[in-house]
Amino acid sequence: METLSSLADGFIIALTWQNILLALLGCFLGTIIGALPGLGPSNGVAILIPLAFSLGLGPTPALILLTSVYYGAMYGGRISSILLNIPGDEPAMMTCLDGYPMAKAGRAGEALALSGIASFVGSFIATWGLILLAPQLVKIALLFGPAEYFALFTLAFATLGGVSSTNQSKTAIATALGLGLAMVGVDTQTGVPRFTFGEVHLYDGIDFLVAIVGLFALSEVFVFLEHKHGSSDAEGQKMEIGRMMPTWAVLKSCIPTMFRTSFLGFLAGVLPGAGASLGSFISYSMEKKLVDREGTFGKGDPRGVAAPEAGNNAAAGGALVPMLALGVPGSGTTAVLLAVLLALNITPGPLLFAQKPDVVWGLIAALFIANFMLLALNIPMVGIFTRLLLVPPRILMPIVAMVSFVGIYGISGSTFDLYVMVGFGVMGWVLRKLDVPLVPVILGTLLGNAMESNMRRAITIDNGNWWTLIDSPLSASLWALAFIGFVLPMVFGKVMKARIKRMAKDEEGAISD
Repeated sequence: METLSSLADGFIIALTWQNILLALLGCFLGTIIGALPGLGPSNGVAILIPLAFSLGLGPTPALILLTSVYYGAMYGGRISSILLNIPGDEPAMMTCLDGYPMAKAGRAGEALALSGIASFVGSFIATWGLILLAPQLVKIALLFGPAEYFALFTLAFATLGGVSSTNQSKTAIATALGLGLAMVGVDTQTGVPRFTFGEVHLYDGIDFLVAIVGLFALSEVFVFLEHKHGSSDAEGQKMEIGRMMPTWAVLKSCIPTMFRTSFLGFLAGVLPGAGASLGSFISYSMEKKLVDREGTFGKGDPRGVAAPEAGNNAAAGGALVPMLALGVPGSGTTAVLLAVLLALNITPGPLLFAQKPDVVWGLIAALFIANFMLLALNIPMVGIFTRLLLVPPRILMPIVAMVSFVGIYGISGSTFDLYVMVGFGVMGWVLRKLDVPLVPVILGTLLGNAMESNMRRAITIDNGNWWTLIDSPLSASLWALAFIGFVLPMVFGKVMKARIKRMAKDEEGAISD
């Protein structure tokens, strides 16, 4: 009853005109960003962070806007997957396998509507999972001391590569780079400047909002300039949309699939570092083994569209659980949202539900509202979103650059921050060319100072004894999970990547035949 009462209070906060309009704006922009190949939810949220701060939004409205963009981008990724056979982001890759064959058979409208309904079911179940699971994790708050928090941060970094990673060494290098950037500024305990090189602007450290916009948004512009992608695929213009809603028989056959894969995707999202990509892949693979008795998956089976869409949207909601309850991001996009929370002077973790209940429950209520908005937007407005796929990148990328520069200058009013943002943009471009992940850099910059403070505090309390970091059963358990999370991708990562590529290749061969 207490949970339902808190949720009711959250709806009172979310159902103001400002928050409803922000949720609608976020859903619309998020769907557009998700539909455009290459941007994805991480970049979408990063691009719109300056807008949220330039508008002077409070913590709850800012989070409602950005999480609506997150949910919207997860919905939108399916549009280019189905119409162009180009995933809007990595989790939408599995949707191509059956969505594109449906579109080629003149059933694009059915595939888009069905994927929208599956996305709604996955997100709806994940939001209820967030309500039920996150408060339970809060109950362990009293068990956490400085040593346990240090171990928790280590777990976050160790699992950053995700289960789908094949190169943990690059993840470790990116994490070390992020932690190094966190050391820039005045040491909070000794007052000694570190790595500032006499530059006064660096005494306060590096603004992680500047780093995020540079690494994600500007690096995308530099990648475009390098490859000069001048036009979008015109095939989406030629594709027949067909009828806009699936028949009741098709929908009825997909309902069990949606519920099974939603629960599976949610569990995958709750695992730190797993994210929506794993949720999508596991959902499709398990459903194919379970129901594909006629060998129709990969040839335009509606269940092959519903499974990955329900799975990846449920995983997106599940990734919010460890981010809000433990301060450990479950995906790249939740790492960016974590930065927003910290910028708003809100510390995610076990005490968040007790200290800022209005923010948490207002956000959760807004997720319900955004989910219904997305369902209402995505079915009748599919025609509009598909036309947006025809916007050439040469027009889109200057807009991204303009929003980045104007937004950051609007927040800080400092030209120095613009230079830093460009520097991070170049860094992001170089790291992407070297196939080094960007999220560990951001998370290292975000959590580095808190990690260092907790380590120092724990050692000081125990009179310089370093063994205190693994002394308690909880910290020892977290260290064990961190070790498993770091080693597991090296054991299973290559196998899983190979299976995804082989499955995609087999289905493409079936399509061409």
